[in-house]
Amino acid sequence: MAPIQSCGIKVGHIDDVQELKRAKTSEIPDRFIRDTKERPTLDKSINPSSSHNNPATNLNIPVIDLSQLANGNKDEFLNLITSCQEWGFFQVINHGIEEEVLERAEKVAMEFFMMPLEEKQKYPMMPGTVQGYGQAFVFSEDQKLDWCNMFALGVEPHFLRNPILWPSKPSDFSETVEVYSREIRKLCKNLLKYIAMTLRLNDDVFEEMFGVAVQAVRMNYYPACPRPDLVLGLSPHSDGSALTVLQQGKGSCNSVGLQILKDDVWIPVHPIPNALVINIGDTIEVLTNGRYKSVEHRAVTHKEKDRLSIVTFYAPSYEIELGPIAELVDHHNNPCKYRRYNHGEYSKHYVTNKLQGKKTLEFAKIQ
Repeated sequence: MAPIQSCGIKVGHIDDVQELKRAKTSEIPDRFIRDTKERPTLDKSINPSSSHNNPATNLNIPVIDLSQLANGNKDEFLNLITSCQEWGFFQVINHGIEEEVLERAEKVAMEFFMMPLEEKQKYPMMPGTVQGYGQAFVFSEDQKLDWCNMFALGVEPHFLRNPILWPSKPSDFSETVEVYSREIRKLCKNLLKYIAMTLRLNDDVFEEMFGVAVQAVRMNYYPACPRPDLVLGLSPHSDGSALTVLQQGKGSCNSVGLQILKDDVWIPVHPIPNALVINIGDTIEVLTNGRYKSVEHRAVTHKEKDRLSIVTFYAPSYEIELGPIAELVDHHNNPCKYRRYNHGEYSKHYVTNKLQGKKTLEFAKIQ
C-alpha cells in the first residue's frame, strides 16, 4: 500500500454494487460484464458435476496446524514446504488468535458496509489510490469493474495512515482494527519464521531483513449478483506482499468465493471455520528465487448470498532493497531469476497498475 497521490486519473462512473443489489435490478451494467474469455465458467471451476472432467476441482488447499509447527513436528514442516512449493496457499488452524478477535473484526466490517452509501462515501478511495471506500486498481473510463465494494486502510507504519479515512462509525471500528491488526502481525511474523526454517535459513532472516514491516487491511463486500456467470468479484492477480492473510466471513462458510489457479484450473477454496487463508506474495517468490511462488487468484460471486472477507497484506519496509537470498541461488542449477530493487518502487508499481494476473512481477524479473 505505497503512499501515492491521485494524478487526475479519469475512471468514469462507477456504480456501487450494494446499491445495484438494493435496486433489485436484473440488468448488469456493461462495465461489470466480462469478456467471454474472462468469465468464471462455473462448470469448470465450482460445479461438482464437472469433477470427472476436471479432477483438480476436487482438490482442497493444504491445511497447516500452527501448533504442530510450534512443537517442531517434522511432518507439519514437510506439509508447509509442500504448501509453499506446490500451492502458494494454505489454510492455517490453531493460529493462536482468539475467536472473539476475529468475530469483532467481522462485526465492525459488516456494520461499516451496512451503513448508508452517503456515510461510506465520507471516506472515498480517490482514483489512483488504494485507501478508503470504493474500488481500487481502476485507471480508465472503460476498464472492467469488479463486483465488489472495498474499504482499505494503511495500518503500519503509522505514516501510512490517512486519519481522515478512519471512520467514526461504528464507534469501536478503530479500536477493533488496531487489536485485530496486532494479532495478525504476530501471526505473520510466526509464519515467516517457520517458512525461513523450511528453507534452512535463520528463523529471523525475514524479520531482520524487512525492517518495520508494512501492513494494510482491506475489507471486501461481495453482494449477491443476479448473473454470477458474467462478472468477477475480484480480477485475477497475485499479491505484491510477502504474505497475505484472508479471513472469510462466517456467513461465507457455505459460499465459495475465493479461487486459485493451479495447473490451469481454477480451484475453489472451501472455508474452514475459524481458519485463516494464507498466500505467498510476489515478495517471497523473489526472495526465494522462485522456490516458493505467488499464485494467481480471483473471487467469484454468488446468485443469492453476499460474502464478506477481511484481507491483511504484510510486506517489507518501503526503504528496503530486495533480491533473491544468496543461499537460494545456485548459478548452475537455479540461477538468479530476479533483479535487486527497492521495495517501495515495486509497491508503487503494483498499486498503479490494474490487476492482471502476475504481470506486475515482470518488474522484478531478469529478462
